[in-house]
Amino acid sequence: MKKVLFILTLIAAFPAIAQQNMERPVVNVTGEGTVKVEPDEVLIKSRIEHEGSSAAEVKKQNDEVVNKVIKYLKSQNIDEKNIQTDYMNLNKRYDYNDKTNSYVANQAISISLDDIKNYERIMKGLLENGLNRIDGIQFKSSEMEKYEREARKKAVLDAQNKARQLSEPLGQEVGKAVSISEMDYRNSQPVYRMDEAVEMSAAKGSQETIAPGELEIKIKVNVGFELK
Repeated sequence: MKKVLFILTLIAAFPAIAQQNMERPVVNVTGEGTVKVEPDEVLIKSRIEHEGSSAAEVKKQNDEVVNKVIKYLKSQNIDEKNIQTDYMNLNKRYDYNDKTNSYVANQAISISLDDIKNYERIMKGLLENGLNRIDGIQFKSSEMEKYEREARKKAVLDAQNKARQLSEPLGQEVGKAVSISEMDYRNSQPVYRMDEAVEMSAAKGSQETIAPGELEIKIKVNVGFELK
């Protein structure tokens, strides 16, 4: 009977023992890794837009320009996969001051250039073929995954270094990692908005109109380290 009671006592105590083992001292830190690279690609967010009193006419005008723009891009050996229609709209607009109606047709097209050196030439050709709005210019890298891996490694090592800085004043050492997770990250880069793209391009002529600068690829991780 005593033996049975002893076994029952051990079983009852096991969850508490297991919990004590699980509640080991841990230091949780956030590490950050940043890699700066020179962009070699560019994404052009463009829009073709026309307004007038006739819905059919503004749509016709827009379709004609879209057709010219796409033909021009193909003539410049821009791959079809790098030309994407983001949206198409035909809206009725009411002017409360004049109490008149008008119609606005627009189509947004994203154009990816694999070589940033082609930007000035392609942009000039787009404007000459009727494109009349540029909503933004975004720079990219063709080796983004490679640089993300590098930034991720830096983030983990940064977390380990922070954990050591926190534990050393307490006379403790950092052990193995017991948890790790990656936080949402963003790539900080210059994005240009040019609502007056046509006028600006005409004013600058053949001069360069962008300065790509550097991409900043940033990754953050949360890591929990054992304390010894």
